[in-house]
Amino acid sequence: MRPESSAALRAPALLEALPDTVVVADRGGRIAYVNPAVRTLLGHRPEDLVGQSLTVLMPERLRRGHGTGFARYAATGRGELVGATTQLPALHAGGHEVPIDLTLSRLAPEGDDGDGALVVAVLRDASTTILLERQFQVSRYLAAIQRVTAALTEAPDADAAFRQLLSTICTELDWDAAMIWRPDESTDRLRYAGVWAAPEVAVPRLHAQAHGSALSRGHGLPGITWQQRTPVVIEDLWSDARFVRGESARADGIRTGLAFPVLHGDTLLGVCELFSRRARPVPADLLDVLATAGRQIGQFLSRLRAESQVRSLAETLQRSLLPPSLPTVPGVELAARYRAGGEGLLVGGDTYDVLPLPDGRWMVLIADVCGKGAEAAATAALARHTARAAATAALSGPADVLQAVNSALVRDAGAGPLRFVTACCLVLRPHEGGVTARLSIAGHPRPVLRSPARECTEVGDPGRPLGVAAETRYQEIDVELPAGSTVVLYTDGVTEARDDAGVQFEETGLIRVLESIPSGSAEETVEAVQNAVDRHREGSPHERDDLAVLALRC
Repeated sequence: MRPESSAALRAPALLEALPDTVVVADRGGRIAYVNPAVRTLLGHRPEDLVGQSLTVLMPERLRRGHGTGFARYAATGRGELVGATTQLPALHAGGHEVPIDLTLSRLAPEGDDGDGALVVAVLRDASTTILLERQFQVSRYLAAIQRVTAALTEAPDADAAFRQLLSTICTELDWDAAMIWRPDESTDRLRYAGVWAAPEVAVPRLHAQAHGSALSRGHGLPGITWQQRTPVVIEDLWSDARFVRGESARADGIRTGLAFPVLHGDTLLGVCELFSRRARPVPADLLDVLATAGRQIGQFLSRLRAESQVRSLAETLQRSLLPPSLPTVPGVELAARYRAGGEGLLVGGDTYDVLPLPDGRWMVLIADVCGKGAEAAATAALARHTARAAATAALSGPADVLQAVNSALVRDAGAGPLRFVTACCLVLRPHEGGVTARLSIAGHPRPVLRSPARECTEVGDPGRPLGVAAETRYQEIDVELPAGSTVVLYTDGVTEARDDAGVQFEETGLIRVLESIPSGSAEETVEAVQNAVDRHREGSPHERDDLAVLALRC
């Protein structure tokens, strides 16, 4: 039955034209008036709604308790929603829900003592607002993950990256603590790998229970995440049986947990758990972002792990180019410095060696391969090991050693660019008054001999580089190294080092350094040379070359 009309219920033209839906209900909770905007918002014709209960506009789950609450409001004039705007779902005529912003107010008709008080509700479509808020929140999540990824780029290896991941992701997404679990390939279990907590938060019980633990697929929050390969939320860690550390969470005051997998393709690299002290709902958008972020972080960590493996291989290759330590040569003090050059290069093409020979002599070699990186290092390794083999032959001199290396390089040359090598080889014969050095050079910078009086002289004939022509022959000279003298062998990474103006350090710079050392040991000599080159290159934009320095002091 339609309610009787009255002045309070007559709809002015203004209400008819409003874009927002206006609903007026009487004390019994029946719709007394609704403007035409309801058709656009909820699909109803206004005349079909008049006289029906307000519940016709509510989803089923919200109808329970409505009658009691409305009766209390009608009797007291007080209600939680009155005078405020609330976001909730309304029921469309088609059966689906529409998010609305609801504003309620109380209206008493003129001259009424309150018994005829009406409820006026203004309904506005909230879907656009919700969409904008959702987009804003997603953009916030994405920006946070971008900052997380940026922070990971500073990590030197995967272990450091995981530690950085915990603190950064908690800070950026406002979680109180985090744990990381990593797969143990030998046991097919997840093992606890670390924890982070905000400064004002402590999780000693969770840490103690997780320490040394191993979780199988499907067991505990990390194991479920591993099994499902998607983010998993447990809003109440204290009561949900899926979280096997519930008592520890209660003791630490941690209420909500979220875990997401870190994946590279189908390979699990880790599971990250996030914890909150307050019970908090987790939006589906955050789970979607974390699922994507887990794969992005996984790609980064996989690349970092691969780079770590490359560095390990490079270090192994570099060790093959250099002696692990310099031997003790009777009457001679030795020291060396080495540094690979070039941006991002882990190995270089410079090498040096000191090798005892069967007859009591010693071979000293320094070599420099044209080029940089792994190919140059491989060529340097060939040169060094060939020199070692040749030097151990009976009565071999330095020219014989260089000739053997030259032949090996020519034989090994492929169809690619010519990769020649410069080298300087000495065979030392210590004696009572000092050392006699038999010297041969193949296109390499000449050694600098510093006398006991600090006079510096370049010695030897440069010759022709190795690996260019098979018929090349090399000359030998004898150089006496009296007590108190020093001979310095080096590669062109020293003399060709350029400052910010492009000026090279040159041989004159090296000689100035050697002349300035009062009475330095071999170690002080190589240290002084490297420091001087570093000072010369400070602030230089020019690429750094491989550098090797070897000093022999008698």
